[in-house]
Amino acid sequence: MKRKYTYLILSILGICATWFYNIQFFQTAADTTMSNFIAETMTTFPAKSIVADISVVAFTFFVWMISESLRLKIQFWWILIPLTFMIAIAFTFPFFMFMRENRLEKIQSGVA
Repeated sequence: MKRKYTYLILSILGICATWFYNIQFFQTAADTTMSNFIAETMTTFPAKSIVADISVVAFTFFVWMISESLRLKIQFWWILIPLTFMIAIAFTFPFFMFMRENRLEKIQSGVA
């Protein structure tokens, strides 16, 4: 299997895994506002640790993704920034890797 398909599978897994819990939140919480969602992520020290960890990973990903997208001339890369906040970095990071692999294949085949 090509590596790009592994990234695509991981992207699908990322959206399914995160949204499984997001849907549970929306079905069970009395207050389903975004502010309450964020507030609930800060209820325990382990949750705060995970939020801090993922935040650093997300912003590091943005720095790398932007420079890599411009270097390789990847189209529509910018849509992944809002999707990271609307869906999950567990979806957008592997999806960007899929987009990057597609672009590298085109460059290597001379289609660029």
